Amino acid sequence: MTKHLPLFILLFLSAAFAAWQQAPSTGKYAIDLPQKLDQYFKQAQSDWEVPGLSVAIVKDGKLVLAKGYGELELGKGTNTDGQTLYAIASNTKAFISAAIAMLVEDGRLDWDDPVIKHLPYFRMSDDYVTQNITVRDLLCHRSGLGTFSGDVIWYKSDYKAEEAIQRIKEIPPAFSFRSGYGYSNLMFITAGEVIKAVSGQSWSDFVKQRIFMPLGMTRTITSVNDLEQLGNVATPHKLFEGKHHPIAWTNWDNMGAAGGIISSVEDMAKWMQLQIDRGVHKGDTLFREGSQDEFWTPHNNFRVGRDNPFHPSRNFSAYGLGWSVSDKKGQKVVSHGGGYDGMYSRVAIVPGANLGVVVLTNGMRGISTALCNYVLDQYLSDGQRDWSEDLLVFQREREDQRKLLVAQLRADRQKDSSPSASPKAFTGRYESPMYGAIDVLQKDGKLQLHFVTAPKLDAELKHWHFNTYEILWKETHAWFDFGTLQFVMDNRGQAVELRFDVPNNDIFFDEIKAVRK
Repeated sequence: MTKHLPLFILLFLSAAFAAWQQAPSTGKYAIDLPQKLDQYFKQAQSDWEVPGLSVAIVKDGKLVLAKGYGELELGKGTNTDGQTLYAIASNTKAFISAAIAMLVEDGRLDWDDPVIKHLPYFRMSDDYVTQNITVRDLLCHRSGLGTFSGDVIWYKSDYKAEEAIQRIKEIPPAFSFRSGYGYSNLMFITAGEVIKAVSGQSWSDFVKQRIFMPLGMTRTITSVNDLEQLGNVATPHKLFEGKHHPIAWTNWDNMGAAGGIISSVEDMAKWMQLQIDRGVHKGDTLFREGSQDEFWTPHNNFRVGRDNPFHPSRNFSAYGLGWSVSDKKGQKVVSHGGGYDGMYSRVAIVPGANLGVVVLTNGMRGISTALCNYVLDQYLSDGQRDWSEDLLVFQREREDQRKLLVAQLRADRQKDSSPSASPKAFTGRYESPMYGAIDVLQKDGKLQLHFVTAPKLDAELKHWHFNTYEILWKETHAWFDFGTLQFVMDNRGQAVELRFDVPNNDIFFDEIKAVRK
């Protein structure tokens, strides 16, 4: 029958069918989708009890939505919006990869240059790795260091970036060079110093000049020191016993290349659009398409199985250079998450669908992943899964597990025990080649813990049991609270070493092997 239809009708029907296939299968016309998403975000923010968040979506070259939900600070009544500032944390890493790409295009370095060519002081624990690890290796988490290993070196410390890097050689590897995946902030700190060595500018000045300014990212900064002059700033919140509590901003300047950028969703929308446009902004090429191919190519692959409860149809998952790479409904998805003291974030881009979404929050629950997944579903699939409900169940399970862990530690306390020596016998300086010096002092009859290079971590010690003391932090910390310190004794009954147990998934105090001088 169709063979008798005029050609122009056949072409029209073909185009209409193609458009129908590509439209979001939401049961709504595209014009209603932003309103549907707006209602979903509003409900999710309430369900997750996150103090505040902001979302931006770009689609087909347009800013579809840029809006805030909740408050800048819990209980203060000032609402967030599209220009509210949050820490984007590890979403900074994509900016570092782009900066490296620009220097490669400038002919100033090569992806496969040995790191020591540009940073002669750089050392890993193994000499072979030191000689062979490349700039590319820094950006894809295959150095051999374990995930978050060594982060305790820079966290709230006075070390400059170079000083932190010089201590990497004291960190034992978790796996062989290039044979596994270990998410390493220290490697990106190192990449930031490579940018400085090659360009003559700090990584911060470089990205401001080569990325922020051309894109018009006027509300994007690289240090908490610049927050006051901008205003409309979200307050970080710590999650404690199921509730969020306001905390102060933490200075991350010494690790800024791994997670120091602070931005708004409206500014991040400009960054996402640059990615979708393959490095071109208003006719100017900030980085070439070939460079983007480099950092969107899988460099470190993850196991993918059908037993994944959240992504059973996923075919591949990997880390590129500063980006995670996976697939969804036949489309490549590039994304990244970020975690800062009191703030979580996520960016997800589907280049083939001209789609990008960014979620920035001022709380420590993973709502950003749920909202990104929901947005992608609305545009790429049937959009029926309630990601907010599903991942909130997962979030609560994780919180319950942490409560049980701390409860068990408290239950195991031997309250009737005593130390084997007087408090003064534990005092002195303890040294860690990786970390530095820690002093145990006695003041007003109480033991005090002093981190010489990180005084913001100072604490009072209260007897727990035997030669173990509870750590009573003098400041509030986002990633941890309860913790203990054991004084390890030698055969003569002398304190010779500090052994930490501070349960958390990010800052590993147990890596500090501090021996008494």
